Amino acid sequence: MRAFVGVGSNLGDRWAYLRLAARALRAESTVSLLRASRVWDTAPVGPPQPRYLNAALELETRLSAPALHAVLQRIEAEAGRRRGVLRWAARTLDVDLLLYGSEVIRRPGLVVPHPGLVSRRFVLAPLAELGPERVVPSTGQTVVQLLAGAPPADVRVVGLYPG
Repeated sequence: MRAFVGVGSNLGDRWAYLRLAARALRAESTVSLLRASRVWDTAPVGPPQPRYLNAALELETRLSAPALHAVLQRIEAEAGRRRGVLRWAARTLDVDLLLYGSEVIRRPGLVVPHPGLVSRRFVLAPLAELGPERVVPSTGQTVVQLLAGAPPADVRVVGLYPG
């Protein structure tokens, strides 16, 4: 199954955490990391905090969506991510399942397409580099169409994905 994940970090060595995410995914026997977008520097959503580095990764996997989601959460934990009470708190590593084929999934703890996908330029811009014409399930629109309609945001490319 083709899946797309968003990767972000705004604490510590942000580049190293992005590298850690790619290396951890490559180490999974049931996941193939196909491509990475460029890295984008983005303003945070929520309370005052440091800026993020964000990117998107294209994967091929034999895992179910819930199993892939569990892998992504384990990678976050390995990077020192602590899930707290603040919804949009700063984090060492955030790895979100954005798209899982053309599936729409609504389960406790897992919503695909990712609920923030359609309105967040910092997610759509990197995703558009990998799948611009991919139709986002339940919207009927492509990634590029959603990006064109997304609210303006402070995002800019800062480099190639590390590792």
